[in-house]
Amino acid sequence: MSTPMNRRNLIGGAAVAGAGACLMSAVTNQVVAAAENASSSSKKNKAKLDWPRWNQTDEAALLDVLNSGKWGRTGGGRMVPKFEAVFAERMKAKYCIATSAGTTALLTAFGALGIGPGDEVIMPPYTFVATFNAITCNYALPVFVDTDLETFQIDPNKIKAAITPNTRLLLPVHIGGSPADMAAVNAVGKQHNVTVLEDACQAPLAELRGQPVGTHGLGGCISFQASKNLNSGEGGAVLTNDEQFANLCFNFHTPGGVKHAPSVGRGANFRLTEFQAALLLSQYERLEEQSKLRDNNAAYLTEMLGKIPGIAPARLVDGCTRSGWHLYMWRYDKQHFAKLPRESFLAELSKAGIGASSGYTPLNTSGHVKALATNPHYQRIYGKEAMTRWLESNQCPVNDRLCEEACWLGQTTLLGTRADMERIAESISKIQKRAGDLARASG
Repeated sequence: MSTPMNRRNLIGGAAVAGAGACLMSAVTNQVVAAAENASSSSKKNKAKLDWPRWNQTDEAALLDVLNSGKWGRTGGGRMVPKFEAVFAERMKAKYCIATSAGTTALLTAFGALGIGPGDEVIMPPYTFVATFNAITCNYALPVFVDTDLETFQIDPNKIKAAITPNTRLLLPVHIGGSPADMAAVNAVGKQHNVTVLEDACQAPLAELRGQPVGTHGLGGCISFQASKNLNSGEGGAVLTNDEQFANLCFNFHTPGGVKHAPSVGRGANFRLTEFQAALLLSQYERLEEQSKLRDNNAAYLTEMLGKIPGIAPARLVDGCTRSGWHLYMWRYDKQHFAKLPRESFLAELSKAGIGASSGYTPLNTSGHVKALATNPHYQRIYGKEAMTRWLESNQCPVNDRLCEEACWLGQTTLLGTRADMERIAESISKIQKRAGDLARASG
């Protein structure tokens, strides 16, 4: 019989092999890195915290799975179903199907819905490329609907014009962790009898009228990738209140699915591991406390930045009762900063120890998206002329403007102190006062 490992013999043992050795190295490196990061962070004046955060609870959770010998759902593991139950309850969903990534959560949902060649899926251009990739992996056709400038979300008023007889799915994205206007999106979907699925990959704990995202449409997809507020390095989940859809998703995400649902003739292996589920359960214990800190800091920062001419924090949609605050987003108007280019503005913030980003570039006109028009499979399915027309129709002028003005702070910045938030606002005000000199120097 193998000897169960504990923290002492894991780190101190000299003859640990296989997975144990890998984990020993990872844990030891993390402990050292944590100490080094804490030391360096204390020496630097910066509004940024290292991520992810971990402690002995996370270590114990991983060791528990290691010692159990049950490392996956099909091996009799208990962590994946436990996490699914805990997360479903928190998100006020009847069902949760844990997957290997946010992208595979989308692929699972598309597989359950039978999305495929000839189908059109409406999506926003202001999102990570994974949203687009999940559609094209199924040889469906992505249809871009322009962004609402103030909220950074899909503009629901422009969806109706994009619907055709081939439209199978509306895929709003809760970008930055803030909800899209699901009431308006659902109204369009209902009017045209088109299914609505939420890409909520960045938005666990976000709410509309007190109901967490993920169940405002047929279902929603969450990501637990390394940068996310709740993370296990990689991981994802599909949420839904629809039993039939839940069963179809379960059966699609695991070979030989056992749930009661008609087969769609297709399937995959997108399962979450026991190690990831254990880490998510451990990380989950700190999620609400961290989220409340983000809530408070975001509200305080918005109050301050809203008083600075040329800085426009992203507006939360009507009915939003909570943002997930995966990103803190605002628009930068260089006209109020002596025409100082955004890149120079961000560089000055960096000098002040504030790591801000310019965010997404226009996805709809990226080389990756343009390549789809000449993809031989797409030309075979839709025709060369149709793909040329599709490419020409991918115009989103509001999103182009947003991509020129947007600035981001990551969620870890919102885990700082109230003084950190004040320093961010003060730094921007100081840049504005020096903008004329800075603009002349950069010109």
